[in-house]
Amino acid sequence: MLMELEEVRGILKPRCDSIQEHISYNREERDQWNAKVRTLLDERNELNSQVKELISEVQNQKAQRDVSNQTVRDLKDFRAEKTVFLKEIRTEFREKLAARSEAEIERQKADKKRSPNRIRTEMDRLERLYEQGRFLGKKEREYNMKMKKLYQEYKAAKESHHDGGIGDLKVQLRDAERGQEEAHKNVKRAVSKAQVSHDLMAELSEEVDRLRNKANGAQAGVTRAKREADSLHSRYIVALRCIHSMQDLLKAMSARGGAEDDDAYVEVADLMSRLMSGETLSTDEVMALQRN
Repeated sequence: MLMELEEVRGILKPRCDSIQEHISYNREERDQWNAKVRTLLDERNELNSQVKELISEVQNQKAQRDVSNQTVRDLKDFRAEKTVFLKEIRTEFREKLAARSEAEIERQKADKKRSPNRIRTEMDRLERLYEQGRFLGKKEREYNMKMKKLYQEYKAAKESHHDGGIGDLKVQLRDAERGQEEAHKNVKRAVSKAQVSHDLMAELSEEVDRLRNKANGAQAGVTRAKREADSLHSRYIVALRCIHSMQDLLKAMSARGGAEDDDAYVEVADLMSRLMSGETLSTDEVMALQRN
């Protein structure tokens, strides 16, 4: 039996050394893959955190864009009102210009006569003379007739110089044009602001998609790395159990000394054959080796 023990030891010793190398290799590789799993998990979590923040900012920009779009609609309505008012003023102005053109000849004739200011000056001069007593007696009647004539001339001259309200319309037209232009500028500013929010929202959405794809890639890497780590860990455990089984076998055979039992030898040989083929012995089988 001593010779058999030495033969077994000679067979198992190289196997133990080889398995020990596998154990070291599998442990180191497993640890490396586990480290990669942790790195990829950190990367995935960081990316998911960025995605969450960007999604929040996308919602914020969307809210700002919606507010700006509503402002644009309101300002467009206001601009439309200004535009309608401007068209009405322009139409009235053109109509009065046309009417003024028809009376232009009459006005030119009126312009050859004295102006209302000159007539008013003459009336004021006569009034001062009257107050000084220059028109007494029969001259007072002459004064009254002359003042009446001047007043009629003054009234006619004033009517002939009247522009029919065109001057006021010019002012209104100018104000309406400024109001419409300002309303248009406000619309453009609001549209630009809404577009900025929309463009930023689109850029952020693209960045969300990019980061989410990276996070999904990191998660896929985690799955692959964990699968590799689990596989190496399983091989590490199998190799560890194998070497422990062989060590227990040698200890059991040494403890039995020179016992001669053919059945026990056959059972030990069968268990050793299975062990050499790479199988892992159960606890009961290891106990059987110890008993034999």
